[in-house]
Amino acid sequence: MKLLVIGSGGREHAIAKKLLESDGVEQVFVAPGNDGMTLDGIERVPIGISEHSELIAFAKANDVSWTFVGPDDALAAGIVDDFEEAGLKAFGPTRLAAELEWSKDFAKEIMETYGVPTAAYASFSDFEKAKAYIEKKGAPIVVKADGLALGKGVVVAETVEQAVEAAREMLLDNKFGDSGARVIIEEFLVGEEFSLFAFVNGERFYLLPTAQDHKRAYDGDKGPNTGGMGAYAPVSHLPQSVIDESVEKIIKPILKGMVAEGRPYLGVLYAGLILTDKGPKVIEFNARFGDPETQIILPRLTSNFAQNITDILDKKEPTITWLDGGVTLGVVVASAGYPLSYEKGVVLPEKMDGDILTYYAGAKFGERAELLSNGGRVYMLVTTADSVQAAQERIYKALSTQDTTGLFYRNDIGSKAIGR
Repeated sequence: MKLLVIGSGGREHAIAKKLLESDGVEQVFVAPGNDGMTLDGIERVPIGISEHSELIAFAKANDVSWTFVGPDDALAAGIVDDFEEAGLKAFGPTRLAAELEWSKDFAKEIMETYGVPTAAYASFSDFEKAKAYIEKKGAPIVVKADGLALGKGVVVAETVEQAVEAAREMLLDNKFGDSGARVIIEEFLVGEEFSLFAFVNGERFYLLPTAQDHKRAYDGDKGPNTGGMGAYAPVSHLPQSVIDESVEKIIKPILKGMVAEGRPYLGVLYAGLILTDKGPKVIEFNARFGDPETQIILPRLTSNFAQNITDILDKKEPTITWLDGGVTLGVVVASAGYPLSYEKGVVLPEKMDGDILTYYAGAKFGERAELLSNGGRVYMLVTTADSVQAAQERIYKALSTQDTTGLFYRNDIGSKAIGR
């Protein structure tokens, strides 16, 4: 079996690596990928995610059995629709189903229609109306760009002034382009955040281990929002009753609603949830695997990943198994300055293997075949240990031996879980 993964980041590295480890898989291509992936035997294909016709031609010419789509912008552009129209299988939602992520306004509307618990909100395309609403509601309050913004289009404002400024940047200053032409302003929810993932085909779904991402750039959850600076799984201090409630009140009704709306869902559904004093509520839905959650969830999969996805695509019951104990934790190493401006071309440490896995997000070979940084998030170290503390100690000990000049990472990934 030959498989194709669309995307270029750490998420796609983890997906491709796990697929390549599956029995029956001969070759895994990643388009466009990054050079760091090739160190794991993954084959890069120099075709961009927006070049649908070229990707389709490649898949046909290379007898690709099916394609796994990683990035949100590719899904929003209808890549799955185009593959299906060409007679090719792709694991990911259609453009209409992916609107659950690429339009926060749509997501809020469908949650309201089907009774899925979420924060109270209002949406605006007019700045003065948004400003008046913020001033009426007060702070803290959350301002979100309606469309995709690389994980950076959410501002948790602690003051009215911060919220108004965020709305101004999105609606008047065009900070996120068309993605910020409409903003969602919602109540600030208090509680513990966690991520719940499922493999989905229609109303059939298969839960993955819970995970907890760390979005802020710096220790202690300080600094700007990023695409994610680290994560761990499972979130073992969450009681099973919370997971069961999330399934009954969130996962099942949203999938049923998508079918009823003529947008049946296929692929990975990512529910970003928060456990409030009134139970779990939805912060956001993503229409794909999370990054960096993918890198800490897939190492826990003990069944044949490629066969699992094949079965789900074919509407057969998959046999999916996971590690029972321990915790998997990962720390992202990013370019100094990320998520704002940063420089590229930093020489990267040697790849780690064995107890510690290395997933590359932004890496390229230099003139002397050395691996250089080539993005905001550069690489991620991941390990599985008996506890969060043991995993932390192993990862941070490894990081302390690496030369991370020109790079940075958080020193507290998983710390809030210790002692829970």
